[in-house]
Amino acid sequence: MAFARINGVLLHYRLSGQQDGPAIIFANSLGTDLRIWDRVTALLADRYRMVCYDKRGHGLSDSPSGDYRLADHVADLTGLLDHLGIRRATLCGVSIGGLIAQGVALHQPDRIRRLVLCDTASKFGDAALWNSRIEAIAHGGMAAIADGVMDRWFSPDFQMRKPEDLAGWRNLFLRSDVAGYASTCATLRDTDLTGAVGRIACPTLVIAGSADKSTPVELVRGLAAAIPGARFDVIPGAGHIPSIEQPDALAVLVADFIEEAGHG
Repeated sequence: MAFARINGVLLHYRLSGQQDGPAIIFANSLGTDLRIWDRVTALLADRYRMVCYDKRGHGLSDSPSGDYRLADHVADLTGLLDHLGIRRATLCGVSIGGLIAQGVALHQPDRIRRLVLCDTASKFGDAALWNSRIEAIAHGGMAAIADGVMDRWFSPDFQMRKPEDLAGWRNLFLRSDVAGYASTCATLRDTDLTGAVGRIACPTLVIAGSADKSTPVELVRGLAAAIPGARFDVIPGAGHIPSIEQPDALAVLVADFIEEAGHG
């Protein structure tokens, strides 16, 4: 395990792969930690230098009090890159990790070589949705929303064929820090990049899982359409977190995109 204090916040991260290879940074979703990328990074380990990290409020990273802004997450990630001596990298984010990736591409564009946005959007729901979720966990803890989240995260096929895996990921979710989760819900509640993503200029790949109930295919397709020159792909059968359900397909898409675009 490795840790760094960035902007006063302790961040947990992991380095893997080829330390002299092109860098890829992976940003995880709401209510998960860096382990969601394990199978993808294993498949890419022979070619790339990879960094996975727990954003603030998640995993082994600190959970500062108060609502988190997108700017906080962007500063954390770019600060971690500085700490690791990584000037530019491909950034791959899923869900809110994809929103953070969009924020970096907009506010620190010189740090991004390529952008991979998985099952994400420029805006997630409305204030009523996120306030309701924050209130639910304040009164009932993570268990109050766990079953609904699992249904949105995972395809029906995965839920039927892999009940033990489903139970394990549910356990991970249940162990999330309530305050950190609520503070990150505030990021999603308060962020709307709809009018800004047209300014993203780096090569971008946008990916949707065909069975995603959190960010349905057409929502993700709309993000791709709004980013000039973005490529759009669908992973058949995958839910909201393709790195868990379809790691082989995701790894191929990421590697092909980087190799086609060149390392910059």
